[in-house]
Amino acid sequence: MKLARDAILTVCGLLGLSGILQFLAAQTEPAPQTDFELGLAADYAVGSRTVFPQVPALLQHTPDGFTALSLICTHLGCTVASQPEGLVCPCHGSRFDLDGKVIHGPANQPLNRLRVEITSDGEIHVHTA
Repeated sequence: MKLARDAILTVCGLLGLSGILQFLAAQTEPAPQTDFELGLAADYAVGSRTVFPQVPALLQHTPDGFTALSLICTHLGCTVASQPEGLVCPCHGSRFDLDGKVIHGPANQPLNRLRVEITSDGEIHVHTA
């Protein structure tokens, strides 16, 4: 009887230990992508404004070079929409100019500027972190 009890307790302990080890070894979700390749700089005319929903970002090519704005509203994180006169949050009506500055709240912080890099082979990369 004692031998059977000890065997059952040992098996239960090993199963419990196995479960704990599987839990501790579980893979977490991969880190979100923070570097996005947007194509060749030569493909964007000066004065162009291009929305990239997968980033989400607005890439602008001005006479001074390239800039990128995050399209995540600083109020509650909705994705803003690009319109000819600026950027509008569909959730609560915040409005931003083309530089990302707040024109109308409830947002009180400008849109985040993203780092733009042009590689030696002319590719545009936008970094969100």
